[in-house]
Amino acid sequence: MIRILLSALLICALGPSWAQECRVAFDLGSSGMRAAARGAGASDRVARLDLDLLAPLWAGLGLDSQFEPVASGLQDLPRQAGWPASCVKLGAGFSAWRLAWSQNPSSLVSMLAQLQQRTGVSVLVMPQTVEGQLAYRSAQSALGPALKTSHVLDMGGGSLQIAGERGSFGTDLGQRSWRQRLCQQLRGINLCNLQPLRLADLANARDLAGVSFEELPARAGPVISLTAISRPITRGVLPALRVMHGLGESKAGASTITLGELSAAIDALAPLDVQATAHRTGAAVTFSANLLPDMLLLEGLMRAAHLQQIEVSEVSIDNLSALLMDERAFAWTGQHGCYLERLKASGLQAYFSDPASCPAR
Repeated sequence: MIRILLSALLICALGPSWAQECRVAFDLGSSGMRAAARGAGASDRVARLDLDLLAPLWAGLGLDSQFEPVASGLQDLPRQAGWPASCVKLGAGFSAWRLAWSQNPSSLVSMLAQLQQRTGVSVLVMPQTVEGQLAYRSAQSALGPALKTSHVLDMGGGSLQIAGERGSFGTDLGQRSWRQRLCQQLRGINLCNLQPLRLADLANARDLAGVSFEELPARAGPVISLTAISRPITRGVLPALRVMHGLGESKAGASTITLGELSAAIDALAPLDVQATAHRTGAAVTFSANLLPDMLLLEGLMRAAHLQQIEVSEVSIDNLSALLMDERAFAWTGQHGCYLERLKASGLQAYFSDPASCPAR
């Protein structure tokens, strides 16, 4: 009897978010969605669905054009994973969803309300700073003591985060959106093969990268150290640099990229076309078109942060583990209508307001 009472008191003290509550979190990125669960009846499985959300936004079609595939994914992934239907479900929309908000706020609010009604998933549009905090906490969880730098670099398709425990910088310039901006500025179109690049265009690209990171020291901190953890760097830039320097494929574990070798590689690759770039770096032709833009973005970042080198660590992370522990975000699942009203009134800062201050339902 005493043991039962002690267990009950422990559950009350820890609150409903302890392991007794089943939660499902969806990471809604620009290239698809991932879902994970924790709590009673949940498995460790991560469910995935590929879905391009940036292309329709760039084409001016709006995110609501993708309502059906998004809604189907929100319904189907938990079923496929075998998670209980009773789990509390939260969706976190990142770069593509922020872009949708900037294009048509009222349309996005309407879509979020319809998604909740159709699927039971409360989707929040996450501010850039929150995305950075989630990335850092996830990296800490995955790397443990191996994470020795103050910040991590996470480059996605639509956004980039330089995330730290005390300060973060984020921009809606990921691998795909950065390449699009370069194409618009240098070629006047949304999608192109940038190479070969003339010297004047290369200088303009470097200037554009520099401007993109002007606020980095003020927001992330004037003195930082950095570990890159995302695939465009770990599977793209780093192996290409090693091949170009005659070192073969990247070895497992941590490695480094110096600003000097990165700038030299940019100068060497800029005059080449995509086929020659693939031959020079050992990259597949289908991926080599992204190498030079990725290098230019990383070079601009390192210069803005006054970094002569960065660490590179091959680790698979996502925002799901951190999302599942985000008490503020899950509090909004019980007040999603109130969240949408505040989203209309105050934009993405609605996330930071207090769900407990909403009118009782």
